[in-house]
Amino acid sequence: MHELSIALGIVKIAEDETKKANAKKVSKIELEIGVLAGVEIDSLNFVWSSAVEETVLEHAEKEIIVIEGKGKCIDCDTEFYMENIYDCCPKCGSNFKGILKGKELKVKSLEVI
Repeated sequence: MHELSIALGIVKIAEDETKKANAKKVSKIELEIGVLAGVEIDSLNFVWSSAVEETVLEHAEKEIIVIEGKGKCIDCDTEFYMENIYDCCPKCGSNFKGILKGKELKVKSLEVI
């Protein structure tokens, strides 16, 4: 379950940024997670309380913004929405594509106090 290591990485980012801002804790955190990032959001939510216990994020409100997947076919230039990394082009059936969005995994914002 790599979601625990992801949660611990988010805690590290929040602690570093809180220290830079000379603040004590985080009141809200916004995360952007793409559907193609390989993160199970339910699993992340499951490990979250354990990962943030006794950290600056312990009492923070968490908001997850899910970014839809979008690709562009290399063969026919069609842009299409994707639910899985292995989705093929709906127009020509090609498996060769570039990922335009959906692989995001980032801390969008922190509100510190």
